[in-house]
Amino acid sequence: MEMEEEFENLVADVFSRKCTSRTVLETITGRWAILALAALYEGPYRFNALRRRVDGVSEKMLSQTLQALERDGMVLREAEHTIPPRVEYSLTTLGREAAEHLIPLISWVEGRMPDVTSARETYQGR
Repeated sequence: MEMEEEFENLVADVFSRKCTSRTVLETITGRWAILALAALYEGPYRFNALRRRVDGVSEKMLSQTLQALERDGMVLREAEHTIPPRVEYSLTTLGREAAEHLIPLISWVEGRMPDVTSARETYQGR
């Protein structure tokens, strides 16, 4: 019963300030989350390998990003109790679905950079 009440309170209108999906949208469209999801779509990564793959992200930001993605059910964190501890990150089904939507956006942005560069130059020249 409690779960039903929780779902009844969900607002599914991203343009509404009460929309419950805004926080998820904010998380997965963050610069580091998009890149982490796209990298993890390639396969599981250990933390430092993922950090090298997502060039430029700090250890702290990657850690916070992965925690947020794990919280929202997009990333699975598997820790092996060895010495030293081995931690591996992978996508859940939900995370794979999100990545499948984000990867075309990444490709589109990369492919349209000449147009963006031109627009920026025109803007600066005003």
